[in-house]
Amino acid sequence: MNKKEFEVIIIGGSYAGLSAAMALGRSLRKTLVIDSGKPCNRQTPHSHNFLTQDGSTPKEIAEITKNQIKKYNSIKFYDGLAVGGKRSNKGFEITTLKGDTFTAKKLVFAAGIKDLMPNIKGFSECWGISVVHCPYCHGYEIRNKNTAIIANGERAFHLASLVNNLTKDITILTSGAKEFEDEQLEKFKQHHIEIIEKEISEIEHQNGQLEKIIFKDGSTKTFDCAYASIPFEQNSTIPTELGCKLTEHGHIEVNVMQKTTEEDIFACGDNSSRMRSVALAVSGGNITGAVINNELTQDFF
Repeated sequence: MNKKEFEVIIIGGSYAGLSAAMALGRSLRKTLVIDSGKPCNRQTPHSHNFLTQDGSTPKEIAEITKNQIKKYNSIKFYDGLAVGGKRSNKGFEITTLKGDTFTAKKLVFAAGIKDLMPNIKGFSECWGISVVHCPYCHGYEIRNKNTAIIANGERAFHLASLVNNLTKDITILTSGAKEFEDEQLEKFKQHHIEIIEKEISEIEHQNGQLEKIIFKDGSTKTFDCAYASIPFEQNSTIPTELGCKLTEHGHIEVNVMQKTTEEDIFACGDNSSRMRSVALAVSGGNITGAVINNELTQDFF
Protein backbone atom coordinates (compact mmCIF):
# COMPACT_ATOMS: atom_id res chain seq x y z
CA MET A 1 0.00 0.00 0.00
CA ASN A 2 1.54 3.29 -1.15
CA LYS A 3 -0.54 5.60 0.99
CA LYS A 4 0.76 5.91 4.54
CA GLU A 5 -1.05 8.93 5.99
CA PHE A 6 -4.74 8.89 6.98
CA GLU A 7 -7.16 10.91 9.02
CA VAL A 8 -8.36 7.82 10.89
CA ILE A 9 -6.96 4.34 11.48
CA ILE A 10 -9.39 1.63 12.60
CA ILE A 11 -7.77 -1.43 14.15
CA GLY A 12 -10.20 -4.32 13.74
CA GLY A 13 -12.45 -4.92 10.75
CA SER A 14 -15.42 -6.80 12.16
CA TYR A 15 -18.85 -5.27 12.78
CA ALA A 16 -17.87 -2.35 15.02
CA GLY A 17 -14.87 -1.40 12.90
CA LEU A 18 -16.80 -1.74 9.65
CA SER A 19 -19.67 0.34 11.03
CA ALA A 20 -17.27 3.12 11.99
CA ALA A 21 -15.64 2.88 8.56
CA MET A 22 -18.97 3.23 6.78
CA ALA A 23 -19.87 6.38 8.72
CA LEU A 24 -16.44 7.87 7.98
CA GLY A 25 -16.51 6.84 4.33
CA ARG A 26 -19.83 8.57 3.82
CA SER A 27 -18.18 11.75 5.09
CA LEU A 28 -15.18 11.31 2.75
CA ARG A 29 -12.74 10.78 5.62
CA LYS A 30 -9.44 9.18 4.63
CA THR A 31 -9.59 6.01 6.70
CA LEU A 32 -7.53 2.83 6.95
CA VAL A 33 -9.01 -0.39 8.35
CA ILE A 34 -6.35 -2.82 9.61
CA ASP A 35 -7.78 -6.30 10.08
CA SER A 36 -6.22 -9.73 10.66
CA GLY A 37 -9.36 -11.59 9.59
CA LYS A 38 -9.95 -13.51 12.83
CA PRO A 39 -13.19 -12.31 14.48
CA CYS A 40 -14.07 -13.89 17.82
CA ASN A 41 -17.35 -15.30 16.44
CA ARG A 42 -15.78 -17.04 13.42
CA GLN A 43 -16.80 -20.48 14.75
CA THR A 44 -20.43 -19.48 15.34
CA PRO A 45 -22.67 -21.05 12.66
CA HIS A 46 -25.38 -18.35 12.71
CA SER A 47 -25.82 -14.81 13.99
CA HIS A 48 -29.12 -13.70 15.50
CA ASN A 49 -31.01 -10.74 16.95
CA PHE A 50 -29.83 -8.28 14.29
CA LEU A 51 -32.40 -6.67 11.98
CA THR A 52 -32.40 -7.92 8.35
CA GLN A 53 -29.65 -10.49 9.07
CA ASP A 54 -31.24 -12.81 11.62
CA GLY A 55 -29.86 -16.29 10.94
CA SER A 56 -27.06 -15.23 8.59
CA THR A 57 -23.54 -16.48 9.23
CA PRO A 58 -21.08 -13.99 10.72
CA LYS A 59 -18.99 -14.29 7.55
CA GLU A 60 -21.95 -13.46 5.31
CA ILE A 61 -22.75 -10.30 7.26
CA ALA A 62 -19.12 -9.16 7.18
CA GLU A 63 -18.73 -9.84 3.44
CA ILE A 64 -21.91 -7.93 2.54
CA THR A 65 -20.73 -5.00 4.64
CA LYS A 66 -17.22 -4.96 3.16
CA ASN A 67 -18.60 -5.00 -0.37
CA GLN A 68 -20.82 -2.03 0.44
CA ILE A 69 -17.99 -0.10 2.10
CA LYS A 70 -15.66 -0.61 -0.86
CA LYS A 71 -17.70 1.85 -2.93
CA TYR A 72 -16.48 4.62 -0.60
CA ASN A 73 -13.12 5.47 -2.14
CA SER A 74 -11.72 7.14 0.96
CA ILE A 75 -11.75 3.82 2.86
CA LYS A 76 -8.75 1.51 2.44
CA PHE A 77 -8.26 -2.00 3.83
CA TYR A 78 -5.02 -3.56 5.05
CA ASP A 79 -4.82 -7.30 5.63
CA GLY A 80 -2.56 -7.73 8.63
CA LEU A 81 -2.05 -7.37 12.36
CA ALA A 82 -1.32 -4.08 14.14
CA VAL A 83 1.39 -4.77 16.72
CA GLY A 84 2.61 -1.36 17.87
CA GLY A 85 1.43 2.19 18.32
CA LYS A 86 2.76 5.51 19.56
CA ARG A 87 1.95 9.19 19.47
CA SER A 88 3.75 11.25 16.84
CA ASN A 89 3.76 14.79 15.48
CA LYS A 90 1.09 13.66 13.00
CA GLY A 91 -1.09 12.20 15.74
CA PHE A 92 -0.43 8.48 15.93
CA GLU A 93 1.90 5.99 14.28
CA ILE A 94 0.78 2.36 13.93
CA THR A 95 3.14 -0.47 12.99
CA THR A 96 2.05 -3.86 11.63
CA LEU A 97 3.51 -7.33 11.95
CA LYS A 98 4.70 -7.05 8.33
CA GLY A 99 6.71 -3.95 9.25
CA ASP A 100 4.47 -1.37 7.57
CA THR A 101 3.87 1.94 9.31
CA PHE A 102 0.84 4.24 8.99
CA THR A 103 -0.09 7.55 10.61
CA ALA A 104 -3.43 9.13 11.50
CA LYS A 105 -4.94 11.93 13.55
CA LYS A 106 -7.48 9.64 15.22
CA LEU A 107 -7.40 6.01 16.32
CA VAL A 108 -10.27 3.56 16.68
CA PHE A 109 -9.79 0.25 18.46
CA ALA A 110 -12.35 -2.33 17.38
CA ALA A 111 -10.24 -5.47 17.65
CA GLY A 112 -12.55 -7.17 20.14
CA ILE A 113 -11.58 -9.60 22.85
CA LYS A 114 -10.11 -13.09 23.05
CA ASP A 115 -12.03 -15.71 25.03
CA LEU A 116 -9.76 -17.73 27.31
CA MET A 117 -10.80 -21.37 27.07
CA PRO A 118 -10.87 -23.46 30.25
CA ASN A 119 -8.79 -26.61 30.53
CA ILE A 120 -11.70 -28.83 29.53
CA LYS A 121 -11.26 -31.22 26.62
CA GLY A 122 -13.78 -30.47 23.86
CA PHE A 123 -14.78 -27.05 25.21
CA SER A 124 -13.14 -24.93 22.50
CA GLU A 125 -14.56 -27.15 19.73
CA CYS A 126 -18.09 -26.54 21.05
CA TRP A 127 -17.65 -22.82 21.80
CA GLY A 128 -20.09 -20.70 19.82
CA ILE A 129 -21.89 -23.80 18.49
CA SER A 130 -23.49 -25.71 21.37
CA VAL A 131 -21.64 -24.08 24.27
CA VAL A 132 -22.57 -20.40 24.11
CA HIS A 133 -22.27 -17.20 26.11
CA CYS A 134 -25.50 -15.30 25.48
CA PRO A 135 -29.23 -16.15 25.69
CA TYR A 136 -30.08 -13.19 23.47
CA CYS A 137 -27.76 -14.35 20.69
CA HIS A 138 -28.45 -18.09 20.87
CA GLY A 139 -31.23 -18.79 23.36
CA TYR A 140 -34.16 -19.11 20.97
CA GLU A 141 -32.37 -21.76 18.89
CA ILE A 142 -31.67 -23.93 21.96
CA ARG A 143 -35.00 -23.36 23.73
CA ASN A 144 -36.65 -26.28 25.52
CA LYS A 145 -33.36 -28.21 25.55
CA ASN A 146 -31.61 -30.06 28.36
CA THR A 147 -29.31 -27.20 29.30
CA ALA A 148 -26.19 -26.84 31.43
CA ILE A 149 -24.90 -23.57 32.84
CA ILE A 150 -21.14 -23.73 33.36
CA ALA A 151 -20.64 -20.91 35.83
CA ASN A 152 -20.72 -20.08 39.52
CA GLY A 153 -21.84 -17.29 41.81
CA GLU A 154 -23.62 -14.18 40.58
CA ARG A 155 -22.93 -14.91 36.89
CA ALA A 156 -24.52 -18.36 37.13
CA PHE A 157 -27.54 -16.93 38.97
CA HIS A 158 -28.02 -14.24 36.32
CA LEU A 159 -27.76 -16.73 33.45
CA ALA A 160 -30.15 -19.13 35.16
CA SER A 161 -32.77 -16.40 35.58
CA LEU A 162 -32.63 -15.58 31.86
CA VAL A 163 -32.42 -19.15 30.61
CA ASN A 164 -35.32 -20.23 32.84
CA ASN A 165 -37.64 -18.40 30.42
CA LEU A 166 -36.31 -20.51 27.54
CA THR A 167 -36.20 -23.97 29.11
CA LYS A 168 -37.27 -25.64 32.34
CA ASP A 169 -34.51 -28.25 32.17
CA ILE A 170 -31.50 -26.45 33.70
CA THR A 171 -28.51 -27.76 35.64
CA ILE A 172 -25.79 -25.49 37.01
CA LEU A 173 -22.26 -26.90 36.88
CA THR A 174 -20.06 -24.91 39.27
CA SER A 175 -16.86 -26.97 38.75
CA GLY A 176 -16.11 -26.66 42.44
CA ALA A 177 -17.78 -25.49 45.64
CA LYS A 178 -20.94 -23.49 44.93
CA GLU A 179 -20.86 -19.77 45.69
CA PHE A 180 -24.48 -18.71 46.17
CA GLU A 181 -26.44 -16.76 48.77
CA ASP A 182 -29.25 -18.53 50.64
CA GLU A 183 -31.84 -16.49 48.73
CA GLN A 184 -30.34 -17.61 45.42
CA LEU A 185 -30.34 -21.25 46.48
CA GLU A 186 -34.00 -20.90 47.40
CA LYS A 187 -34.74 -19.50 43.94
CA PHE A 188 -33.01 -22.49 42.34
CA LYS A 189 -35.09 -24.81 44.49
CA GLN A 190 -38.31 -23.05 43.49
CA HIS A 191 -37.48 -23.48 39.81
CA HIS A 192 -36.16 -27.06 40.16
CA ILE A 193 -32.66 -26.10 39.06
CA GLU A 194 -30.08 -28.68 40.08
CA ILE A 195 -26.52 -27.74 41.12
CA ILE A 196 -23.58 -30.07 40.48
CA GLU A 197 -20.32 -29.08 42.16
CA LYS A 198 -18.08 -31.73 40.57
CA GLU A 199 -15.27 -30.52 38.33
CA ILE A 200 -15.65 -31.03 34.59
CA SER A 201 -13.07 -33.12 32.76
CA GLU A 202 -14.39 -33.26 29.21
CA ILE A 203 -17.21 -32.29 26.88
CA GLU A 204 -18.12 -35.18 24.60
CA HIS A 205 -19.41 -33.88 21.27
CA GLN A 206 -19.90 -34.53 17.57
CA ASN A 207 -18.55 -31.73 15.35
CA GLY A 208 -19.09 -29.18 18.11
CA GLN A 209 -22.52 -30.44 19.12
CA LEU A 210 -22.50 -31.23 22.83
CA GLU A 211 -23.69 -34.71 23.78
CA LYS A 212 -22.34 -35.47 27.24
CA ILE A 213 -20.34 -33.86 30.02
CA ILE A 214 -17.78 -36.03 31.77
CA PHE A 215 -16.73 -35.14 35.32
CA LYS A 216 -13.36 -35.76 36.90
CA ASP A 217 -14.76 -38.50 39.11
CA GLY A 218 -15.72 -40.44 35.98
CA SER A 219 -19.45 -39.78 36.18
CA THR A 220 -21.32 -38.33 33.21
CA LYS A 221 -24.47 -36.37 32.44
CA THR A 222 -26.18 -35.90 29.09
CA PHE A 223 -26.93 -32.39 27.84
CA ASP A 224 -28.06 -30.85 24.56
CA CYS A 225 -26.33 -27.51 25.07
CA ALA A 226 -24.64 -25.28 27.62
CA TYR A 227 -24.09 -21.66 28.55
CA ALA A 228 -20.69 -20.75 29.89
CA SER A 229 -19.14 -17.70 31.47
CA ILE A 230 -15.39 -17.64 30.80
CA PRO A 231 -12.65 -15.01 31.20
CA PHE A 232 -11.24 -12.95 28.35
CA GLU A 233 -8.41 -10.62 27.46
CA GLN A 234 -8.07 -7.74 25.01
CA ASN A 235 -7.09 -8.84 21.51
CA SER A 236 -4.83 -5.81 21.17
CA THR A 237 -2.41 -4.53 23.80
CA ILE A 238 -1.89 -1.24 21.94
CA PRO A 239 -4.69 0.66 23.76
CA THR A 240 -3.15 0.06 27.20
CA GLU A 241 0.32 0.77 25.84
CA LEU A 242 -1.03 4.17 24.75
CA GLY A 243 -2.46 4.77 28.22
CA CYS A 244 -6.13 3.81 27.77
CA LYS A 245 -7.69 2.74 31.05
CA LEU A 246 -9.53 -0.55 31.44
CA THR A 247 -12.66 -1.14 33.53
CA GLU A 248 -12.69 -3.52 36.50
CA HIS A 249 -14.01 -6.19 34.12
CA GLY A 250 -11.16 -5.71 31.63
CA HIS A 251 -12.93 -3.71 28.92
CA ILE A 252 -11.55 -0.48 27.46
CA GLU A 253 -13.16 2.37 29.37
CA VAL A 254 -15.25 4.61 27.10
CA ASN A 255 -17.89 7.30 27.54
CA VAL A 256 -21.22 7.56 25.68
CA MET A 257 -19.36 8.97 22.66
CA GLN A 258 -17.05 5.91 22.55
CA LYS A 259 -14.10 8.05 23.63
CA THR A 260 -11.42 6.34 25.69
CA THR A 261 -9.56 8.04 28.53
CA GLU A 262 -6.88 9.13 26.01
CA GLU A 263 -7.41 12.10 23.68
CA ASP A 264 -8.20 11.19 20.04
CA ILE A 265 -8.48 7.47 20.79
CA PHE A 266 -11.83 5.69 20.50
CA ALA A 267 -12.99 2.13 21.11
CA CYS A 268 -16.12 0.25 20.08
CA GLY A 269 -17.46 -3.30 20.01
CA ASP A 270 -16.74 -6.19 22.35
CA ASN A 271 -13.50 -4.65 23.60
CA SER A 272 -15.40 -1.84 25.33
CA SER A 273 -18.80 -3.30 26.22
CA ARG A 274 -20.09 -6.16 28.36
CA MET A 275 -22.95 -6.57 25.87
CA ARG A 276 -21.60 -8.81 23.12
CA SER A 277 -23.88 -8.60 20.11
CA VAL A 278 -23.70 -7.65 16.44
CA ALA A 279 -26.36 -4.98 16.87
CA LEU A 280 -24.54 -3.20 19.68
CA ALA A 281 -21.20 -3.45 17.90
CA VAL A 282 -22.73 -1.81 14.83
CA SER A 283 -24.32 0.88 16.99
CA GLY A 284 -21.05 1.66 18.79
CA GLY A 285 -19.17 1.83 15.51
CA ASN A 286 -21.72 4.18 14.00
CA ILE A 287 -21.48 6.53 16.99
CA THR A 288 -17.68 6.41 16.81
CA GLY A 289 -17.60 7.35 13.14
CA ALA A 290 -20.00 10.24 13.61
CA VAL A 291 -18.17 11.66 16.64
CA ILE A 292 -14.77 11.45 14.90
CA ASN A 293 -16.11 13.14 11.78
CA ASN A 294 -17.54 15.94 13.92
CA GLU A 295 -14.21 16.45 15.71
CA LEU A 296 -12.30 16.53 12.43
CA THR A 297 -14.83 18.98 11.05
CA GLN A 298 -14.36 21.28 14.05
CA ASP A 299 -10.58 21.15 13.57
CA PHE A 300 -10.71 22.44 9.99
CA PHE A 301 -13.91 24.45 9.61
